[in-house]
Amino acid sequence: AMDPQQRVVLQGAVEAMMDAQIPLEEFARKSTGVFIGISQSEYRTLQEMRITSTESYAGTGYALCISANRISHRLNLTGPSYAVDTACSSSLTALDQAVQNLRTGACDMAIVGGVNAMTHPSPFQAFSKAGMISPTGRISTFDAAANGFVRGEGAGMIVIKPLSHAQADGDRIHAVIQGTAANQDGSTNTITAPNQQAQTAMLRSLFDAVSIGPDQIGFVEAHGTGT
Repeated sequence: AMDPQQRVVLQGAVEAMMDAQIPLEEFARKSTGVFIGISQSEYRTLQEMRITSTESYAGTGYALCISANRISHRLNLTGPSYAVDTACSSSLTALDQAVQNLRTGACDMAIVGGVNAMTHPSPFQAFSKAGMISPTGRISTFDAAANGFVRGEGAGMIVIKPLSHAQADGDRIHAVIQGTAANQDGSTNTITAPNQQAQTAMLRSLFDAVSIGPDQIGFVEAHGTGT
């Protein structure tokens, strides 16, 4: 009765650790945190429709927090370990939390990622009734012709640690995180509507914190709904 999302992030965590070229025992020797962005368990809905009685492992099998905790348990990691749900931005929020934990010294390094598995039609039905799903099956982000988003599934995992530590340890470095920031839209027309002023303020505070300007940004990756 284990949500396949738990299995996918566990596999992804090991692959990320190997990609970082850090010995697996090093993660257990140091304080390693696990931060997973995950929004829902469609598998739970599927199983509850199929099974007439509750299984003994249903509690841990469906709980979103276990997606992070199972990694910590199986790999003997003792740093902070929890799941983050902020809908579409769950993975980015998990990354922000991981960075903050590294900066405060709550952990020495962190395994960060996100996962989404589509195993039941009910979310499609709900999003469609709310007018969120594109009827043409195409995302037209930043386009006046945009008519909704398209759902996707998958997982991604990375290992992060302070740059000076990674350099000293001879780790493989793919990128450097200059800074992260998060805020909320506040009171908008609807609970899912974005707030241009709030998001602009967040970006400005982030630019100030890392001492860069908008003109220095060479690539922007955004999610399709724009929230």
